Amino acid sequence: MSSLKPYLALAGLAMIWGASFLLIKVAVHDMSPTVLLLIRSTSGLIALGAIVKLTGRPLLGEGWKTRLGSFAIMAITNAIVPWVAIAWGEERITSGLASILNSTTTLWTAVLIFWAMPRERPSRIGYLGVVVGFAGVVILVLPDLLAHGVSGNFFGAMAVLVASLSYAANAIYQRRKMRHVSIFDVSIGQLAATVIFALPLAAPSLSHVHVALKSMAAVIALGAGATGIAYLLYYYVMNSLGAVRAAGVTLLVPVTAVFWGVVLLHEGLTWTIVIGMAVILAGTVLTNLRRRVHREPSLTRDSAAA
Repeated sequence: MSSLKPYLALAGLAMIWGASFLLIKVAVHDMSPTVLLLIRSTSGLIALGAIVKLTGRPLLGEGWKTRLGSFAIMAITNAIVPWVAIAWGEERITSGLASILNSTTTLWTAVLIFWAMPRERPSRIGYLGVVVGFAGVVILVLPDLLAHGVSGNFFGAMAVLVASLSYAANAIYQRRKMRHVSIFDVSIGQLAATVIFALPLAAPSLSHVHVALKSMAAVIALGAGATGIAYLLYYYVMNSLGAVRAAGVTLLVPVTAVFWGVVLLHEGLTWTIVIGMAVILAGTVLTNLRRRVHREPSLTRDSAAA
């Protein structure tokens, strides 16, 4: 049963992050992307801090001062750049399209890891899985592009692709530099750094925020659930299954985003969506197949220690 825990965490993470694209779409109606960044990171930090205190842990473990630079880098690559870029993009494209484009994170991670971490390279079948997963993304995104064209959605789509590349860079950095650091320290450290960076970025837009219950509830839910709780799940999966497998959650997110859209927004479910989801899942399975020689026996121990 313990061997299934990382995969259960991966599934839970996909469900949470799938809903986050809908929440972002709601929130950006009444606030700028930078204000969303500030409120999301602040509520996430508060929620995560409460969780940590309830477990009886210190907010930050020993040696946190030596990791300030790493916390700053992770804040930039895992929060500031992608959160602002996705929110900005969702002002121009649909939440479903944003979630689909975000699934290219796995592709970027597999490409970057080829040079950055050769021991964790996917096998040839794994890279075939990346191609298959990308083909599933094309199947899902093509109808939207045909219906709306590229002129109005192009920059929004590019913004989400930039966010995906940033997420991939973060996955590589965390795996190389912060793998042996407690998931609680990593999560709280980068969230605290994000709040500090977000304050000057959001300040010019704060006076223009339209306070609405629906949008405020959405962004607070983003912080508490899709940030605070999800960070713990993400870094647990990262330390347990590796960078490529953890980033593979973004191939599942479009599936869960469509699910939330059907259940909560009563969006239609077409055969194109069903086929695209099936192809993406097949690509995820293939991407996660790795040569046995690449496995590192210390992963389970490191995860338990965290």
